[in-house]
Amino acid sequence: MNSTYKHTQQSPLCLLLYTLGIVFMVLSWTLRNEPVIEWIFPCVAALILLFAASFHHLTVEDEGDALSVRFGPLPLFHRTIRYADIESAEPGRTTILDGWGIHMSLSGGWVWNLWGRDCVVLKLRKSSLRVGTDDVTNLANFLTTRLQSIHRNQHSIKSNHEKR
Repeated sequence: MNSTYKHTQQSPLCLLLYTLGIVFMVLSWTLRNEPVIEWIFPCVAALILLFAASFHHLTVEDEGDALSVRFGPLPLFHRTIRYADIESAEPGRTTILDGWGIHMSLSGGWVWNLWGRDCVVLKLRKSSLRVGTDDVTNLANFLTTRLQSIHRNQHSIKSNHEKR
């Protein structure tokens, strides 16, 4: 199978976080003679900016035998799911309570979501994973095609072994 998939979703929320981090940096400079603030505000600003840079976008990419899901541009949060471990993939929606980020879903399984409620639900062997995306149809179609191809190949290999 020669088709591949790569899609990056941007988050407008990170702009708010960048702004908040810059505000804390400016405040730390402005209030640099205040005893506690001169140390707390720069640390808070650095954490906010690190968080914003870690969740600036979500990239879902085909890596041959696995699907890569990663936040970035700082590569702190990354998950690779082998296609052999995926039983099915279908379009879905997260609940309002699921929200954004990386966490357990109230519906069961994990959520990796950046922005919006649209997702592709991956049924894994032992759990599920909801991958948030603004490209639901293309991702679901790609995964369905890829999984069918893998299952066909496994079936033909099994048939060849039985003939021997």
